Amino acid sequence: MQGRADVTAETPSMRVDESSLSVAMSRDVPFDAGVVPDPQLELKFCIGAIPSMLLLALIFHASEFGHMLQRMFLAMPIHELGHAVTAWLCGFLAMPTLWFTRIADERGLVAPLALLGGIGFMMYRAWLADNRRLLELGAAVLLLQALGTLFISADTARALISFGGDGMGMVLATLLIATFFFGKNSQLYKGSLRWGFIAIGSAAFVDMYATWWAARIDITNIPFGMIEGGTPSDALRLVEEHGWTRQALVRRYFVLGMCCMLTIAAVYAWGVRRAWQAAEAAKRRA
Repeated sequence: MQGRADVTAETPSMRVDESSLSVAMSRDVPFDAGVVPDPQLELKFCIGAIPSMLLLALIFHASEFGHMLQRMFLAMPIHELGHAVTAWLCGFLAMPTLWFTRIADERGLVAPLALLGGIGFMMYRAWLADNRRLLELGAAVLLLQALGTLFISADTARALISFGGDGMGMVLATLLIATFFFGKNSQLYKGSLRWGFIAIGSAAFVDMYATWWAARIDITNIPFGMIEGGTPSDALRLVEEHGWTRQALVRRYFVLGMCCMLTIAAVYAWGVRRAWQAAEAAKRRA
């Protein structure tokens, strides 16, 4: 009888541990003792990663040579991807390269259907994995695609695509920075991809937002001009082709960048809090 009682007493504990691990794997819990081997070290990383990377990006930006490297190899690919993502969400076919994005003149069926299929597949995989966050993200992107493709005019879409270089680029950079706190059971954490993503995101965000921060102080800093091939710059196109005023142009980029900064701050506070909770829980278990 005593032996039977001992087995019964141990079983709930075993079940709790197995259940916790199962939930962590299926729901992608950001911080879990079964996934993060050293919660105390992870807390230090979470506290220091974003401030350090942003500071490093600012240092590079302040150097003429560092700024050139930062823009050419880190910011420009995100800028061009910003154009392409905006185009896809608005129903236009686009092909981004490192320093230039080819965009179709008119809307078509290929881009919307391809994007819809990609989002649908992602949501299906998220549903199989019981990943609510990814499902919600997919639903949000579907809503943006519906609005951009079905409810705005082609001319407005072209203006958004021009704006999307730095505009969507800052949003993508913010998402890259935020990935540091997610995916502990994925290659983001296991393969250390999050360090590369946060470095790229920080460099791209600082490079793009610094332009409009400076333009807010001195409007002559707006990047008007022609780029390679005689193509007008995004700012010049928005002002001359789409009728935006210089003040509106600067204000929209500046406000969007400020929203991105607030988002980064909120995710940072959330991530550090979760890491601190995990570290405290590890102390109690020890």
